[in-house]
Amino acid sequence: MMAYLILLVVLFLAAAPASAGPLCTTAPPATWLPLDTLRARVEAEGYRIVVLKTTAGNCYEIYGRDRDGRRVEIYFDPVSGDVVKASIR
Repeated sequence: MMAYLILLVVLFLAAAPASAGPLCTTAPPATWLPLDTLRARVEAEGYRIVVLKTTAGNCYEIYGRDRDGRRVEIYFDPVSGDVVKASIR
């Protein structure tokens, strides 16, 4: 029984990082685009931003809606502003 419990804990811990967002950069924050610059760029493309935040993986992440009203979750490289990962629902 103890071996089963240990196996479950190990599997749980191994799966946790897989659900985290991407790692976007290792560049120092002083080289990142200001959040307001990214916000203006994304809104100019027609997105409505509900949440804009910095992630543990050194990404800028937005939750919001696209031009068609679909929910989006997009990770951006904070240095270049390029999309790293996107989910549209």
